[in-house]
Formats: sequence, C-alpha cells, structure tokens
Amino acid sequence: MTSTLDNLALVPGAVVLDETVGARGPWSAIVRAGDVLTIVDLHGNQAVDSLFYAADDHAVRYSAAATVAAQRNLFLTTGSVLRADDSSALMTIVADEVGNHDTVGGACSQESNTLRYGHHTKHQHACVENFLAEGAKWGLGKRDLVSNINFFMNVPVDADGTLGIVDGLSAPGKRLALRAEVDTLVLVSNCPQINNPCNGFDPTEVRMIVTRPTADNR
Repeated sequence: MTSTLDNLALVPGAVVLDETVGARGPWSAIVRAGDVLTIVDLHGNQAVDSLFYAADDHAVRYSAAATVAAQRNLFLTTGSVLRADDSSALMTIVADEVGNHDTVGGACSQESNTLRYGHHTKHQHACVENFLAEGAKWGLGKRDLVSNINFFMNVPVDADGTLGIVDGLSAPGKRLALRAEVDTLVLVSNCPQINNPCNGFDPTEVRMIVTRPTADNR
C-alpha cells in the first residue's frame, strides 16, 4: 500500500480494491460490511450514477423514497444512510468533500435522450444501458433497476418543484466515502451524458477505492 493510495482513500484502512472506471463506463463490486468505498472524482464535475443491493438478497435494494423520508432531505451528504424499502441500512456516507448529492435526477437512457434532446441522440450510450450490461453479471435485469443516486451531480429543486441539471459542485480530486452496513453490491454507471452539464459536457474517469479498517484506525 503506497502513500498515494492512503491519500486518495478518504477513510484510512488497508486497501482491498483500487480500480479506475473509464469515462462512460460501468463498474460493480461487493463491498463487505464494515469496509469503506471512496469514490474519487478525478477530473471534476463527473456524475456517478449508483445503485445498491444487499449482496445476499438482491430483492433488498436501495430505495430513494425510504432514504429521503428517513433523513427528511432530498440531498445526500455526510451522515446520510442509504436505505432499502424496509428501511434497513445498506451504506452510510461517512465523509464527503462536496456536500450535496442528487437522489431525484434519475439515470439517462437512450429513450430519455431521444425525448429530451432529439432523435439524433438515439445512438448515444447511456446510464441505463450501463446498468443493464453490468447488472447482468450479477443476475440483475431491467425489472431490478430502481431510482438511483447521482453522486457529484447538482440537481437544484426550485420552490415550485422544478428540477434543474446544472454545473456540478465538485472539482478535480473531490471524494466521498460510504461505509457498508451489510455486504453490499454496488452498481455504477460513470455517466456518459454529453447533452447537459452534469458531466461538464465531457465525461471523465473516476476512481473506486475500498478500504478495510485496521486495528490502528478503528
């Protein structure tokens, strides 16, 4: 374990996984209970669409409604608990250098691109396609996709309920860290969207680091 890895992982511990997710690409891994996943926005202003499932029972999955209701806040930051439909905890945000992450903007798809931006975007890869391709590795299909979290994505909500997708609040190297409360399957689409500012119109890579607490930092 090098000092570089120590510095990038937002919560100290032994590094058990360190992978870079390419621009527009999918990613997945099981994060064991007690381990901490640090997501690093390497170049800034990159949305990271994410879904969460209990590793031993994929029917237990992230619920935006349960999470928002429990914390009484649409946005996520340090202390936010990601909950399933039965209100059980999957992961907790234990550190956050950005302070605001979206729960309502959803995932782009080829269909929504066509509707929002025109038929000339139909060919463009999108988050739903990433989720389906990566989820298939774990036996997940379209019916298993639920409302997702968009880490680093800035979606302000006006007083009349109007949503906006605007320039992100992140910057190169900004991080957040999630502690797994149970063994959790994390499914990610490193958003390929180029038709709105969620990725600064230029999707870039991100880094996923999983650390395990040691005797020195428990």
